[in-house]
Amino acid sequence: MSSDPAATRLDQWYFEIGDGNTYGPYPMAKLQKWAAAGNLMPTHRVRRADSSEWTIAAYVPGLELTTAATDDPADAEAPEEEQKGGSLGGLIRGKGRKPKAPAAEPPDIVAMCQKFLDTAYERAASDLHIDPEENIVLVQIRVDGELEPLQKLPKALHGPVIGRMKVLAGMDIAEKRLPQDGSFVAELGEKKQRIHLRAACLPTTHGERMTLRLLAVETAQLTLNRLGMSDVALTTFSEFAAQKQGMIMLSGPTGSGKSTTLYAALRHRLAQQPGRIITVEDPVEFDIVGVAQAEVDSADKVTFTSALRNILRSDPDVIMIGEIRDYDSADIAIKASLTGHLVFSSLHTNSAAGVVTRLIDMGLERYQVAATLRLSIAQRLIRRLCQRCRRPRELTQLEAETIGRADLAGAPVYEPGSCEKCKERGFRGRIGVFEMLPIDDELSRKIVTGCDEGEINRYAREQNWPSLRQDAVQKLLVGATSYSEFMTAAVW
Repeated sequence: MSSDPAATRLDQWYFEIGDGNTYGPYPMAKLQKWAAAGNLMPTHRVRRADSSEWTIAAYVPGLELTTAATDDPADAEAPEEEQKGGSLGGLIRGKGRKPKAPAAEPPDIVAMCQKFLDTAYERAASDLHIDPEENIVLVQIRVDGELEPLQKLPKALHGPVIGRMKVLAGMDIAEKRLPQDGSFVAELGEKKQRIHLRAACLPTTHGERMTLRLLAVETAQLTLNRLGMSDVALTTFSEFAAQKQGMIMLSGPTGSGKSTTLYAALRHRLAQQPGRIITVEDPVEFDIVGVAQAEVDSADKVTFTSALRNILRSDPDVIMIGEIRDYDSADIAIKASLTGHLVFSSLHTNSAAGVVTRLIDMGLERYQVAATLRLSIAQRLIRRLCQRCRRPRELTQLEAETIGRADLAGAPVYEPGSCEKCKERGFRGRIGVFEMLPIDDELSRKIVTGCDEGEINRYAREQNWPSLRQDAVQKLLVGATSYSEFMTAAVW
């Protein structure tokens, strides 16, 4: 073995596993053992001890062709964080596990897939991913918006696992060259909770990738006052949700919590003002008692447009449209609100003001938008600090200037800690960030006369309606989230 100090430094590596810590330095030989045992994933980051540049493990010579995890703890030496019961060890290997089964005994694919689903549910994951690579299969979950490795499987198990998921989702198991989608209901967790899952299968160069979305896992427990709205925003939203007609529009990217807010609004409306509520969704993510929910199914010729036209003949008081996608659905929503109905729906825009311009771009007349739109809401989700282990500190002058509030230098803020309750992650769940834009008489006149998005935003600030960033700053100051999470959130 070489005694050259320079060569020794080149063989020392640090790595990250996604828990916020950096481990090392260790020689490449140890990293290869951990990778072969499934403790170091190809998606984890590594770097040389003499470099500050991180690289995905899959692109590092010596780590890119690692084999799948074995079940024998003696096959590879566990890294220190596993010996201490860290998050990686807990996910991949755990304590007191059973000895490896004989090689001749095939794995129980049904039990394996059920375990993946149960774990995803118990960890409150929004998605479960089964991603084949050249020599392995990565099983990952998305928790609070962050992707976490769950297990690494031999490539030989890819076909059986995908096949089992296809059977559950009602897909064609013989078709492997075309994208497919499906859905099913599974009883997950210790209490066997019935959870709706939506599945999507995509052929890739290394095989079919499967994504399973757990629909509305937290929706049943969420009400308006638990979404994260400020007192003023909650009062405003409640007042507009009680109106008899008009449109309330939510905007934000996919995964920003729009559906959860819509469901919470419908339950709030039903509790305060009983009436006939009908929804059109694609798909129905959560069953609400007392609400008639229609699911779009192109195979059965049930489209948004046809369902909406029928709804108007069904005497509803409130209509919820999962998403306004084109002129036809927007036109029906406008007509419904003009004829005495309250309409809830969503759009993909970056701000509350963007809802106005997007509806006009779809072909609606300005006077129609001004006459029907009552409240526009932009929404994002940021990770919520674990209230048990968060650590206090003071906001620095540079950080205060970075968020546009130099006057907040020295203000108390919190950083993530580590405890069993949050699975050593420092965060537990997510909280909404909201931007409210009520459409008053003055703003209606501006819309009719042709104001642009910038003018609408300036008017909203003049009326002291907080922007997404301003609302996120308040979440930071009350200790709901951290400065690092604030900086990575899409609230700018």
